[in-house]
Amino acid sequence: MKLPIFIFTTLSFFFSGCFQQIAIKSLGGIMDSGFEVLNEEQDLNIAEMSIASDLKLLEAILKNDPDNEHYLFLATMGYASYALGFVEDESPERARLFYLRARDYGLKILHKNNKFKATQNVSEKEYYDALESFSKDEYPAIFWTAASWGSYISLNLTDPDAVADLWKIELMMKFITDKEPAYFFGGAHFFLGTLAGSRPQMLGGNSEISKNHFEECLKINEGKFLMTYVYYARSYAVQTQNKELFKQFLSTVDTASIDILPQARLSNAIAKKKAKLLMEKVDELFESETGDQIENQ
Repeated sequence: MKLPIFIFTTLSFFFSGCFQQIAIKSLGGIMDSGFEVLNEEQDLNIAEMSIASDLKLLEAILKNDPDNEHYLFLATMGYASYALGFVEDESPERARLFYLRARDYGLKILHKNNKFKATQNVSEKEYYDALESFSKDEYPAIFWTAASWGSYISLNLTDPDAVADLWKIELMMKFITDKEPAYFFGGAHFFLGTLAGSRPQMLGGNSEISKNHFEECLKINEGKFLMTYVYYARSYAVQTQNKELFKQFLSTVDTASIDILPQARLSNAIAKKKAKLLMEKVDELFESETGDQIENQ
């Protein structure tokens, strides 16, 4: 017996929808495994191509499930990491776009919390209180949203509107150091150390605070997360014009085994690449000894 056409159409729609949801869930699981495997990859070319394609696949999944917090989180973390590792050094303009995309995905998660969503015009205490309303499971979303947002601002320091939000990012990272300081190898300390060590004193820079955060970060990750040394050199060492310390940090990265932290092999491979690029700029970043001697005469 033939089914009436409307019943056939309805069943086809129903089953295609079911299969689509099953496919989305399956792909989501694959994405989790994929990011974990990529973190262990040391070949930067393979990693870059894989992450770029994975991110577009992830966005395709989000088109069908746009409010899924897990996929939004992967997109936040993925675009922030991709911009830092593979785009920022070559094209700051492109990196800005990716950091902004990562931030927006992250804020979409955080704005599901009505108390946090209503923090457009509040005091620092009220903002921190809103962060307190998140559960522990949501702390990673706070961290990666702040990381992508802060990285976006660092590339837009001439934009007053962007810089005006910097205090929010600092509070978000301070919240993580208070609640979950060891998350992502001490990443919140790493971020706050970079902020304090990258800005002039009149804009909130403080070399002592920067040093304390980096030292705490190294204590947490036991010096195995090599990106810590790169940004310690790039911010604190440059701010204090300590060329020897700068070289020491970058040498530590250069000579460290790529397998020192297997679960972050990719991050450490990127750190090694960044250390070499940074070492090439040593003459730009530090006053020449000859110039110092002339000034002192």
